[in-house]
Amino acid sequence: MLTNFQLAVAVAVVAAITYACRIAPFALLRGRGRMPLVSFLGDAMPLGVMIVLVAYTLDDVTMAPATWLPALAGIGATAGLHLWRRALGLSLIGGTAVYVAASLLLG
Repeated sequence: MLTNFQLAVAVAVVAAITYACRIAPFALLRGRGRMPLVSFLGDAMPLGVMIVLVAYTLDDVTMAPATWLPALAGIGATAGLHLWRRALGLSLIGGTAVYVAASLLLG
């Protein structure tokens, strides 16, 4: 059994490692020009995130309206918000909110 101090140290170490992993790419690439790979990832990743979210949303869809209506509403809201504002964060958060709200209403 861990003491409170040991648990606090473990959490601090894990937090420091997580922070270091998140900041390392920025620190390593500081001062360098845009490399082709970094430019490609910057262009392709938003689309990749959207594809993963759509695939995750459609994973449990069946013929029951309680499963496909929230998925359709969330995907439609995400696409509509993105076409309207061209803001990835707004699209993701708004579409997720519509999906969750529709799931709660129909579930």
